[in-house]
Amino acid sequence: MKTRVICQDKHEAAKLASLIFIKDGKETFISSILNVYDNEVVIALKDKSAHSIVLKDTIQVDIFVDFIQSVLDNVNQIIDTKTIIETVEITKG
Repeated sequence: MKTRVICQDKHEAAKLASLIFIKDGKETFISSILNVYDNEVVIALKDKSAHSIVLKDTIQVDIFVDFIQSVLDNVNQIIDTKTIIETVEITKG
């Protein structure tokens, strides 16, 4: 299953892709969503750090939060991320 999330810019897209999935170790780093402020999502990582990601709008926040929930519930795993300018394509399986 795939989804595309549009970030505020290419820097936010690169940050999102690198924070949620490490390709070399095939590991998902995100452990929870701490908060949502309009178009900003604050996530917690497994190392206990918190990071803010700014998405294009609240619709993109809803898409991301809905898609990532099954990963946080350990139902699915992220198996790939791909960045295309300000868009992050996330694949879970």
